[in-house]
Amino acid sequence: MNAADVMTSPAVVVNPATAVRSASAVLGEHGFSALPVVDDEGRLVGIVSGADLLLAGTTPAMANGPVSRVMRRPVISASTTATPSELTATMLSQRLRCLPIVTNGQTLVGVVSRSDLLRILTPEDAVLAARVEIALRAYSGAPRWTVEVDDGDVNVSGPFADEAERKIVEALVRTVPGVRKSAVAS
Repeated sequence: MNAADVMTSPAVVVNPATAVRSASAVLGEHGFSALPVVDDEGRLVGIVSGADLLLAGTTPAMANGPVSRVMRRPVISASTTATPSELTATMLSQRLRCLPIVTNGQTLVGVVSRSDLLRILTPEDAVLAARVEIALRAYSGAPRWTVEVDDGDVNVSGPFADEAERKIVEALVRTVPGVRKSAVAS
């Protein structure tokens, strides 16, 4: 597995002439922490973060100006062949929330975020267990049951007020995407 397998592609980008206000709108719309800046040939020439855009937005002249005035360069990037551990090491050591992925010619082909790496590092059963626990907490208001997941099979155990509540919990668990089979016991 390498960056090409983990990255989000195509990446949402802006070009150096994009207005700071427009870049802010794109960043806010997608919920990203930063946007790669590419030239007309798709080569990575900079990166602009939410902090960069916030700071620029406080000055009318900067807010209406081009991203090229506030973007950071040079940009730390990685190749498509970088391993997840190399990507993680780079992101942690450089305190990056996202890492542009480029070809040898510096053409941007994607972006790896922290959540992309967490997704591959977190076992699917752990993700499913967390989703079930969130659903149960939304129902009960507090953690009341133990959730165990094995290859998509979910077991919920703990005290139930009565048989009706047990059936409600069982039905709720089945609504969580990814649950193959469920068992609910007190």
